[in-house]
Amino acid sequence: MQTMIKISSPYFISPENLPEPEGWSAAFGADRPLALEIGCGVGDFIANTAVDCPDTNIIAIDYYNKGCDSTCRRLERHGVTNVRVSRVEAREFISSHIPKNSLSAVYINCPDPWPKKRHRKRRLVNRWFVEFIRDYLAQDGALFFATDFEDYGIDVAGMMPGIAGFENMLHPDLYRHELAGYHLSKYMKKFMAEGKHIYFIHYRKI
Repeated sequence: MQTMIKISSPYFISPENLPEPEGWSAAFGADRPLALEIGCGVGDFIANTAVDCPDTNIIAIDYYNKGCDSTCRRLERHGVTNVRVSRVEAREFISSHIPKNSLSAVYINCPDPWPKKRHRKRRLVNRWFVEFIRDYLAQDGALFFATDFEDYGIDVAGMMPGIAGFENMLHPDLYRHELAGYHLSKYMKKFMAEGKHIYFIHYRKI
């Protein structure tokens, strides 16, 4: 069971205070394009990405309370103001709180790979989820997926060309082990330092 840390950061939105789908501009105090990170970890990736994208409102979500707290603390230390953090389950959150055709980008970095074969149906990124998230991406909206787990990366890379409504931005490659301009999380750096590969996949909605 998670130890629930009380998060008092102005960047944290508790589940009961999440805005309705059309209320994000008010939550950020600015009407700007909206992006989403699913699984923010300790916040290093999204803090750096937000600095690069000051004209984007970014929602960072995670199921783990400790990760949300760490993300908020990191944002505060770096003076990043265009991110809001919440502890929620991704699919329920998106369907209840995100307007369709609104997301300029979705970032999914190193989600739980559920390595045992009997558990792989629990993986977040599968055909159903990609078709689901497609409805929430804006035209030309970017979908980024990264994993350190070879089987997961190859499965998603092989699946994506068969899903309508997307263009592979890494063509002719299905995946790459480096992605220029894409910030690395602490978790990614750890695995790369051990000589392991990250599988990067990048598509856009067409």
